[in-house]
Amino acid sequence: MDASSDEGVVTEEVIVPRRVGQASAEPWDVLSPVDIEDGSGSAQNRLLIKGGRVVNDDMMQDADVYIEDGIIKQVGTNLHTPGGTRVIEAKGHLVMPGGIDTHTHMQMPFMGTQAIDDFYTGTRAALAGGTTMIMDFALPQRGESLIEAFHRWRTWADPKVCCDYAIHVGVTWWSDKVAQEMEELTNEQGVNSFKMFMAYKDTWQLNDEELLESFKRCKELGALAQVHAENGDVIKENSKKLLELGITGPEGHEMSRPEEVEAEATNRACVLANQVGCPLYICKITSKLAASALGQNLRRGTLVWGETIAAALGTDGSHYYNPCWQHAAGHIMSPPLRNDPQTPGFLMELLDVGDLQTTGTDNCTFSAAQKALGKDDFTKIPNGVNGVEDRMSVIWEKGVVSGKMDPCRFVAVTSTNAAKIFNIYPKKGRIAVGSDADIVVWNPHATRVISAKTHHQAVDFNIFEGMEVHGIAEFVVCHGRVVVEEGEVRAISGMGKYVPTPVFNPHVYGRLEERERANAPCKVERAPYEGPVAQLNGQGMQEGGIIPVQQETFYTRGPTRSGGVNLHDSSFHVSGRQRDDDLLPRTSIKLVTSPNSSSSLLGTFW
Repeated sequence: MDASSDEGVVTEEVIVPRRVGQASAEPWDVLSPVDIEDGSGSAQNRLLIKGGRVVNDDMMQDADVYIEDGIIKQVGTNLHTPGGTRVIEAKGHLVMPGGIDTHTHMQMPFMGTQAIDDFYTGTRAALAGGTTMIMDFALPQRGESLIEAFHRWRTWADPKVCCDYAIHVGVTWWSDKVAQEMEELTNEQGVNSFKMFMAYKDTWQLNDEELLESFKRCKELGALAQVHAENGDVIKENSKKLLELGITGPEGHEMSRPEEVEAEATNRACVLANQVGCPLYICKITSKLAASALGQNLRRGTLVWGETIAAALGTDGSHYYNPCWQHAAGHIMSPPLRNDPQTPGFLMELLDVGDLQTTGTDNCTFSAAQKALGKDDFTKIPNGVNGVEDRMSVIWEKGVVSGKMDPCRFVAVTSTNAAKIFNIYPKKGRIAVGSDADIVVWNPHATRVISAKTHHQAVDFNIFEGMEVHGIAEFVVCHGRVVVEEGEVRAISGMGKYVPTPVFNPHVYGRLEERERANAPCKVERAPYEGPVAQLNGQGMQEGGIIPVQQETFYTRGPTRSGGVNLHDSSFHVSGRQRDDDLLPRTSIKLVTSPNSSSSLLGTFW
């Protein structure tokens, strides 16, 4: 059992024929010898990750990591470990916190169909790519109970998830009942974030008054307000015009949602949240203008955080104009990818400097047949793309390999920042004693080519098709168990857990009380006014009619030498009274003509 090797896992493994709940290409689970001895298949795991470089968001160090019972117990060198401990040799590899995907939609009902990747295939694919936790959205229909929607999502997820998960809840309509249910969700169900929509008019969109009310409620409860920032009224009008022009294909989706529509909503959301002092999180920013609007608000002191997604970092909107309808439709998402090849690099740079803080995927996958529901009308193409499996590799390739960020920043934007913002740090998002043993052993030298033919998701299309990426998750540890080993996924349906997210997060709300105290409006102390006060009648008019206009002085210069008006002075006055109001209108005008002119009209201007 203790035989060692420079590569791979040092202990032998026993294959146990345990059938998982969902059909897959890997129907049998592989458990370690310790799992078999324990009998539960989950507890008493002992694992040592040896010889790697530990990477956190703030430091890198050469260290070993010892794990027991799903928790990191030791980090350092020359560790003392019990006999029978399984060892992973990680020399030349990076040992990083498992990724946290802040934005997924597994098996979500949407636009008349349902996302094809459910909580099993979706989370299994997430593990394959190095993501050990997802954050999904429970989205009630207009008028539906938020609590019922939350429990429906839990019912779908709990039997299937292969990794841990949390839930954001959508506020898709507003009433006193919604406000009450938000309190129950925060107090009893571990929800600390609510998402409001500024798009999807006539279904989920809230108006500004409803946004203000929802922001105020989030602040009262200590929750984080999220928004999908696009102007739904403009989008509806643009879509109508484009369809009338005969533009029915996928390109119409991008045309109907230009960058300024996303940027306007981003800025408006920041302004509204700032007016009521509510911390705000902008979901899935895809454009330069929206990201710039967010940055401007950050520098004005607004408490706002920004998320972008793997799709916006790894590809662009030129695909909407591909002559193949299926290819173009496969990239439909909202906000759309931008038809600008410089946008991905721009967003990556903002991640590095801190204007954007987190990365999700908006993973909401639909097959080609499902996308074809909108073959004659782009507004009916189900919105959503893949990304949960490829997010880590795409960001490593476009960020670290390109030199735009270092490995510490990579850890921050793929894991740690999310854990901090949603109040699960350092339980998640860090390699440290006491943290959950959700770990990726990352091989920065290995390469792979992304393809729908080889990915682990159920969807038949991949927006990163053909992209070669350097850096792969060679080993993935979840709850202290090796669930990915050299590309082989060995995850069990239902092994993931729901992770409550507590409210009043110090990282989000820590500055708010002092900020409001420092910026509180102050009354100006002055002597009371003791002069006359006008009396108004029932129509709001002053008694006695209109106040007479006081005589105005119109001239700043004296008269000319001949006694006339100085023409450099204006004859207009803003009071409404003009200089010639007391003069009778002239009945005729004398015209002086040029001696050589035969036209009195021309002479007028001579």
